[in-house]
Amino acid sequence: MIERIREEARKAFEEGKIEILIGFGRGTLRATPIFIEKKEDVDKLIWDDTCWINLATYLRRFRGKKTGIVAKGCDARSVVALIAEKQLKREDVYIIGVPCQGMKNEKGEEFLSCRYCEYPTPPVYDVLVGEKREGKKENYPDVSEFESMPPEKRWEFFSEEVKKCIRCYACREACPMCYCEECFVDSLDPRWLEPGLSLSSLQFWHLVRAYHQAGRCSDCGACERACPMDVKILYLTRKLNKEVRELFGFVTGLDPEALPPLGTYSTEDKEEFIL
Repeated sequence: MIERIREEARKAFEEGKIEILIGFGRGTLRATPIFIEKKEDVDKLIWDDTCWINLATYLRRFRGKKTGIVAKGCDARSVVALIAEKQLKREDVYIIGVPCQGMKNEKGEEFLSCRYCEYPTPPVYDVLVGEKREGKKENYPDVSEFESMPPEKRWEFFSEEVKKCIRCYACREACPMCYCEECFVDSLDPRWLEPGLSLSSLQFWHLVRAYHQAGRCSDCGACERACPMDVKILYLTRKLNKEVRELFGFVTGLDPEALPPLGTYSTEDKEEFIL
């Protein structure tokens, strides 16, 4: 697998398809993002079950350059979402797709996002390395468990989790879809959120961030993995993705021409859920 990735990367440089490549190299403890600008360096590329960072996060830094990316399923879906939102041009991005075998933490345990992944194979790519993999069809069992709780228990669960948050915003920085020039939490005029770690501030931050991801999140889990306090937040965006899917029939990152549901409208939209 690694040699195939290197071979396709080398070929892309030689054929002038890319000026820079975003991939994974060997880090101190696990795989780390690397940025390659010449074909002689493609031998630094690796691929294993520690390549869990969503590399699409870095693509906007190289807008205007022909950029290659080694992308697993969720990374590629984020790339597609960025193209749909006009943050990238499809012709500027060369996707070396890699069907994902599932990523693991330091204990060798598969991440939650991988356990329920529906699209381990990139839905959009320029070249695919390896055999396509079938996704899981579990129908959001983690979200169903949350939904089965009484409302007061859901709120209690949510509040207990966000109490651990230190507002370092690592979740925001790890997310390819958090690209606003000024995040609402940083705004001074108007000021939406006071500094500090009051429970209401923490609840507000996590709820608004989750709503901003509705119909845009690829379920990659980068936000939760980046958290130094182990705050469980992936269930929030997965819950909203489930709602968007059921209400609008939309799944993030499958079609670069399809706008997210909250960024468009249709006269054919079902309106039963509108009070």
